[in-house]
Amino acid sequence: MNASASARPGQPSQEDRLRADLYNYLGLVLARPMDRMTLDQTAALQGDDTPLGQAINRLAKAARTADPSAVRHEYNDLFIGMGRGELLPYASFYLTGFLNEKPLGVLRRDFAALGLARADGVFEPEDGIASLMEVLGAIIVGRFGNPLTLSRQRDFWARHVAPWAGHFFADLAKAKKASLYARVGEVGREFMEIEREAFRLAAA
Repeated sequence: MNASASARPGQPSQEDRLRADLYNYLGLVLARPMDRMTLDQTAALQGDDTPLGQAINRLAKAARTADPSAVRHEYNDLFIGMGRGELLPYASFYLTGFLNEKPLGVLRRDFAALGLARADGVFEPEDGIASLMEVLGAIIVGRFGNPLTLSRQRDFWARHVAPWAGHFFADLAKAKKASLYARVGEVGREFMEIEREAFRLAAA
């Protein structure tokens, strides 16, 4: 994504930085197949005893034995394939059954309000899961301007992520052609549940 305004990073909390890091990581590994460097970085991740931490540990363990060539084939089978992959990771598809539908138009309006636009040379619809994870990571820490308040983060998440991302990650976790990426799906699924509960409590 590109921003029309210059970035003026604020001072997000350590917790928010960790949230942004995980959003950015998910955006990275869902945008393209993991290469050797990303696999090595993933293999070094260490989680705690929480469900999310355990999911991170399973992902790290899978990354330690993953071959970059096999990961490329897995990614292609899941998201590209011959005509289409096993999964279509777009909000429009999950919410309407078709690509480039109303959810994409609503997202584009909200992106414009944030001063965001699709980068030149990028042709993927903006409502893809990788794009949304990247944008969430950015707005939490203010990479495209001032960090959004928690209430504005919640509004964006509720409009564009909550209705479908958890379902996508659950589908990825059990996809027939997923191996390493099944572990990514588990991490994403647990993270979305944490975010849902945190936003609910913040609004109470």
